[in-house]
Parts: sequence; C-alpha cells; structure tokens
Amino acid sequence: MKVLVPVKRVVDYNVKVRVKSDGSGVDIANVKMSMNPFDEIAIEEAVRLKEKGVVTEVIAVSCGVTQCQETLRTAMAIGADRAILIETDAELQPLAVAKLLKALVDKEQPGLVILGKQAIDDDCNQTGQMLAALTGMPQGTFASKVELTADSVAVTREVDGGLETVKLSLPAVITTDLRLNEPRYVTLPNIMKAKKKQMDVIKPADLGVDVAPRIKTLKVEEPPKRSAGIKVADVAALVDKLKNEAKVIG
Repeated sequence: MKVLVPVKRVVDYNVKVRVKSDGSGVDIANVKMSMNPFDEIAIEEAVRLKEKGVVTEVIAVSCGVTQCQETLRTAMAIGADRAILIETDAELQPLAVAKLLKALVDKEQPGLVILGKQAIDDDCNQTGQMLAALTGMPQGTFASKVELTADSVAVTREVDGGLETVKLSLPAVITTDLRLNEPRYVTLPNIMKAKKKQMDVIKPADLGVDVAPRIKTLKVEEPPKRSAGIKVADVAALVDKLKNEAKVIG
C-alpha cells in the first residue's frame, strides 16, 4: 500500500513573524523556514506504518517554490521513500493545493493520504477536507490514533467533547493532530541518504490544474499591542477599577 504525505514549507514556529510595511503580507525574507509541524507528525505516522509492515511505500509531496525541495529532503530523511515537488511561484490557496493533490492521487493511487490538520502560517484547516471531497474518499480529521488494516483504518479523533473513533474504508484521507505521535530526530546519516533518494519535479500544468487564487488578501496587519497590567492593593481596589474604569461589572 502506498501512502501519500503532503508537506508544506512554512516560517519556522520559533520565528516571530513580521508584517510587511505596505501591509501586503508577511515578510519571509531571510527568515528561517521549516516543515509545518503537523505535516512532520504526518510523515512520522506514515513511516511508523511502514515499519509495522502494513505500508510498502511513503511518498512525500510538496507544492510551491523551488526551496520546498529542502522540506522534501527532510521528509525523506525522516523515512519517506521518494518525493514529488509540484513547483510553482503562484500563491497557493487550500483549494488549489487540494486540486493538485487530487490529480496526484489519481496518478499514484495511494491507499492512504495523511497530512497535517492545518498549516501554522495560514491556519486554514481546509486542504484535507477539500481533498476528501474532490476524491470522494472518507476522511478522519484531527487524528490522535491511527490503526490500519488491509482494507480499513480506524481513526481516533479529537473532538470538542473528547474522543471519537471512526472506521474508514480505504482509500481514505487522514489529518493529524498534535497528540498522534512525537516525530523522530533526524540523524546525519539519514540526511545523507535522503540526498540520494528520488525527487520528481513537475508543474501544475503537467497535472492540468489551474492554481489561480480565488481569494484576494486586501490587507495584513499586526494585532494591537496590549497595554501593561497593573497591581492593586486589595480586593476593594480591584472591584472599584473593574466597575469604574473597565466598566465590566455593574
């Protein structure tokens, strides 16, 4: 069974993002980029399934600029067998990515697609669901546990009220949550091995997909700065300020 794992190149989670002076977007010049943490969890889960013997091949795929090759090399260092880069300089929105992935699913015929529940740059949480809709596959989102058999997969989901387990027939789409696993540390020998693994580079046109943006970003701005807190002497002073200054109690 093949597993397809989409991975996204995003601003590293340790970096404090800065908005461009013209408000057109986020400044990523000279900023450290890395794999989306939720996608790292997805790659780890796919590799673990392969190590258990229930999966034969793990294919990492990324959509975006040439530098996404670094992200794919990281995925192969974790354990993916080969990689596909759908190279484009266009601004990719969730629907465009889902359409590209749908075209790849039709081509590769994976038994499972595992991807992060959301990317930490736009927080859209849409691509997995859109892909499931486009392909007609069943979906298990926000997975905290995955149990795969030859013809089905049981996914334990994190929902508002606790946990829900769904059983999906294959092929299926799964999106990963934080508690699914702890991604392994990438070792130097595996980084060297990843350089020799196969990476195919194709264009959206090769898949017959139009990736033109459907949504236009009008303006990006930072949230207003929060004012510093103050200390009060006692409960009476606190109540007085809440009542007369903040006006949050009557």
